[in-house]
Amino acid sequence: MKHTLPPLPYAYNALEPHIDSRTMEIHHTKHHQTYVDKLNAALDRHPELAERPLDDLMKNLATLSIPAADKKAIRNHGGGHLNHSLFWTIMGPRKEIDQALVTDIEKSFGSISEFKRQFTDKAAAHFGSGWAWLVRDEKGKFKLYSLPNQDSPVLKSHAPVIGLDVWEHAYYLKYQNRRPEYIEAWWHALKLLP
Repeated sequence: MKHTLPPLPYAYNALEPHIDSRTMEIHHTKHHQTYVDKLNAALDRHPELAERPLDDLMKNLATLSIPAADKKAIRNHGGGHLNHSLFWTIMGPRKEIDQALVTDIEKSFGSISEFKRQFTDKAAAHFGSGWAWLVRDEKGKFKLYSLPNQDSPVLKSHAPVIGLDVWEHAYYLKYQNRRPEYIEAWWHALKLLP
């Protein structure tokens, strides 16, 4: 089974003025497409893995009997594909509040504003390229952390809930080196929370 680029669930300009159209188009059609293409190239060398769901491959990556270079390609490009596939769906031009998520966040962090403060701090403090994450661990408890590059929380057997791409390709055209400004704008594009 070949992996494919999922369609963006809204127009490239739908998140303006917070995230610009050109960035969205390049991010989706160039960066995400490249992760899909390179993941497929790695899996082409291992047809026995072709039918396994990507999250299963990522969870069990360490146990696969394949060359280290192919494991690395699956980790990097499979992670890029998984991460971006979630990223597109949690954003939108209109708020679609997930009340159950709001309630769970309030129980775990005290308030939505406190969660946003902690998440923003994680994203802003991340050194280099990577992602900030709100995940559920193996026991269903929320954890907040950042991961480098395209590492996915699935590698830790955690379920990603909210992820923010802090690679420069996600914001550089509009925000240049102003990552904190991008993060603040992104909260307006995140549809799940008030």
